[in-house]
Amino acid sequence: MIRVKRLDHVQICIPVGAEDEARAFYTGVLGFQEIEKPESLKANGGIWYEVGDIQLHIGVENRDGYNSKSHPAFEVEDVEAARRYLEERGVATQDEKPIPGVKRFSFRDPFHNRIELLEKIR
Repeated sequence: MIRVKRLDHVQICIPVGAEDEARAFYTGVLGFQEIEKPESLKANGGIWYEVGDIQLHIGVENRDGYNSKSHPAFEVEDVEAARRYLEERGVATQDEKPIPGVKRFSFRDPFHNRIELLEKIR
């Protein structure tokens, strides 16, 4: 299980109609808790999650195979354990350029959204 401490930033979308596949990844693999969207927004599609003390909103849009730099970054308690957990489940990870005081890596969800996990070193 990935133990998220806080959401640093977010900006992701999935293809129209891909909510079930998104749930399989975000709920099934990452263990995020889905929350109900307001009634007025349900017709727009997408999914909302409670992640730590922040919400992650996943919208829908037409996406034709691009790999955007936009991403959420989640601060975790043990970034190396999180990486092992993902790799054991077949998720490819990518080293990121070093930042002083931060250990980090990224991966792509099934929709090519980039997701970063980081641990601040004190």
